[in-house]
Amino acid sequence: MATAYANIAEPADTQAAPSAASAPQTARAPEAASSSEPSAALQAFVARFGLTLLAPLLGILAFLGLWAALAPQVDTSLGALPGPVEVAEQGAVLFEEWQASRINAAQFYAEQDARIAAGTQTMSFDYAGPPTFLDQVITSLETVALGFGLASLVAVPLGLAAGLSPMFSAAINPLVQIMKPVSPLAWLPIVTMVVSATVSSADPMLAKSFVISAIVVMLCSLWPTLINTAIGTASIDKDLLNVGRVLKLGTFAKLTKLVLPSALPYIFTGMRLSLGVGWMVLIAAEMLAQNPGLGKFVWDEFQNGSSQSLARIMFAVIVIGLIGFLLDRLMMLLQSFASRNRVA
Repeated sequence: MATAYANIAEPADTQAAPSAASAPQTARAPEAASSSEPSAALQAFVARFGLTLLAPLLGILAFLGLWAALAPQVDTSLGALPGPVEVAEQGAVLFEEWQASRINAAQFYAEQDARIAAGTQTMSFDYAGPPTFLDQVITSLETVALGFGLASLVAVPLGLAAGLSPMFSAAINPLVQIMKPVSPLAWLPIVTMVVSATVSSADPMLAKSFVISAIVVMLCSLWPTLINTAIGTASIDKDLLNVGRVLKLGTFAKLTKLVLPSALPYIFTGMRLSLGVGWMVLIAAEMLAQNPGLGKFVWDEFQNGSSQSLARIMFAVIVIGLIGFLLDRLMMLLQSFASRNRVA
């Protein structure tokens, strides 16, 4: 390195004048460097494009090809296993049924308004048509939103308390370990009996089936959030807590200024896991309890036994998976937004 530095720092009068042969080489060196930079950037872009879009697309196409090739060879009691085309066709049929239902509902309300205006009818009624596939998707989303919200309201405070207090953590740890592996199928009859005995109104604000499914989702999905929040809170740098004691911060100020910002990544990781668990639990609860939603749709189609039922069930399975994926992406966006605000 000393030699190189000496050569660079050598005075100009001691250096030999560049020859005519070496002059063009010195002029071409920057051009070669500038041409290599775009090629490296292009290679990086192609590699990133392949990993983020091309490789997943090829994987999906390969799966669809295997599905289309193997499905006709699988015989069931309802006929051959439907392939991707048949499943997509039933998805289009379900959408058309939803459109027809909207038209019938609009016509029903228009005729009802006309009768009320004419004085032949005094009371208004809701459209009582059967729920369509999209209606049941919305019902399932509303149910999992309520159950996940209740689970977060219970799990985050308990996790913060467990992370800050070793005594409280030791006290609730056996209960958490016992309750965590309980199946939703075991919770469902207990919750059904409790809600049926508690909600005695003939016209409750929320339907009993809706409340039952939401509570089952809450009981099965709160544990990942509770455990991750407790771990994140317990792993906070003790120096931060000591600074809070020196500054004589109150409990609320310590939670909002020190504890929550530090434990936020753990909390969101637990909430992502809880949301995924809640979505899986909801489908099973709706299927078993015959509550409105995607689970009931799958069970009804299974009991229907028509030639299109299997394709409809498989379409519902794909929709369930896509919704679960989108819910996870939504939680990732919320986590990024919260972390960006925290850093700012």
